[in-house]
Amino acid sequence: MTRGELSVSGQAFSINARELFAREHTGARPPDTLTAMNAYHGQPATGPIDAVVTLPGSKSITNRALIVAALADGHSLLAGALLADDTQLMIEVLRTLGVPVSVDEAGGVVEVTGCGGHIPVEEARLYCGNAGTVMRFGTALVALGQGRYELDGVDRMRQRPIGGLAEVLSTLGAGIEWLGEEGFPPLAVHGQGLRGGHVSFDAPESSQLVSALLLAAPYASRDVLIDVTGAVPSKPYLRITTSIMDRFGVSVVEQFERDRARFIVESSQRYRGCTYTIEPDASNATYFLAAPAMAGGRVTVERLGTESIQGDARFVDVLEKMGCRIDRAGDHLTVHGPEEGDRLRGIDVDLNQMPDTVQTLAVLALFAEGATVIRDVANLRVKETDRLAALSRELTKLGGRIEERHDGLTIHPPASISPATIDTYDDHRMAMSFSLAGLKSSGIVIDNPGCCTKTFPDFFERFGCLTARAS
Repeated sequence: MTRGELSVSGQAFSINARELFAREHTGARPPDTLTAMNAYHGQPATGPIDAVVTLPGSKSITNRALIVAALADGHSLLAGALLADDTQLMIEVLRTLGVPVSVDEAGGVVEVTGCGGHIPVEEARLYCGNAGTVMRFGTALVALGQGRYELDGVDRMRQRPIGGLAEVLSTLGAGIEWLGEEGFPPLAVHGQGLRGGHVSFDAPESSQLVSALLLAAPYASRDVLIDVTGAVPSKPYLRITTSIMDRFGVSVVEQFERDRARFIVESSQRYRGCTYTIEPDASNATYFLAAPAMAGGRVTVERLGTESIQGDARFVDVLEKMGCRIDRAGDHLTVHGPEEGDRLRGIDVDLNQMPDTVQTLAVLALFAEGATVIRDVANLRVKETDRLAALSRELTKLGGRIEERHDGLTIHPPASISPATIDTYDDHRMAMSFSLAGLKSSGIVIDNPGCCTKTFPDFFERFGCLTARAS
């Protein structure tokens, strides 16, 4: 085999908020190669894969860095930033609030002129699509302002909880006006600055609610002490938040325990503009790292390794338990598929700290020997769709026998995979994860592949190159 290099920059993408709004409410999509497709037809690999992959920047890091840079003193350059639906929505929110943001699409660089902690406008209507980070981070951001700010999104966003964040913001001095059902968007925030103090989250539905307050906390008039009690989902994302805050000059005192986390943010600190390089998206990397588990061979993901601040980089540990061999380095990860004649092994795993990898594992589980049990991921029910219910339906189409629980799944693989058209529920992770099945079985069709523009606009073009690299 000749070792090939597959470059996945994912930067040639731009769309404004008005186009996004039209898309979400009319189904219209921009006429580019990916989104013009009504369906993606999987192409089974004809031999082992051998590829080196460079991936687009992390959505989670990009949107956090955008908020921090917007609040900072001075200019910030965000290198390697993701340019996709969710990040473009965040950029448009910041621009609507009066924060200057410029984008170099070819170079993947975003320049932000910080507002020094003072929201420039006193009234705004902010469209957040179906981006949880935009809705939740934006809500905390405008609480620092002086005025009235409305936030809304697509119908699904109106089903995603934000009441826990609103409650703590009210405690710190913000006024919250529910424009629909209490506890859910749309809402209006009457900003009058945050006064600081001690607040608590009790078993928050999403770590994004806590991250939202952390990002805004340095600009409260007094220190902010945050207690998080009960199960804390997706703890690694909280560490991403505090890592980025630290890079921009704000230190957070943090303590993590099994069912508790505590944070202290001193009010005397301010973010300082800087140049910040964004890692590739570890969640999106899982589809490429999992490819040799399906088709054999090896895949290396560059610029994502053991030094990553993203918890999902540890998905290679899951692949290792299933029978893959892993080469780890500080700046890259390589997955070697099972030896010829060997099968993946079903596993029992708690993915509470890596919930965005559940769909990747669930599809792999259909091809494993023995059942796979996925535990403690109840928060998947309040994502872009109810991901546990959606997985249960679509895995069943392929022949799997699925036991669905409130907080997880047990997946019993079939003797053979049934051809099927996979519904994606306008959820990018449903579309990307089921593409793995197409590497192994014929007749796998992914409906509405354009939903991947949320975080990875050219995913299917790039993923399809893997089979071209097989030999």
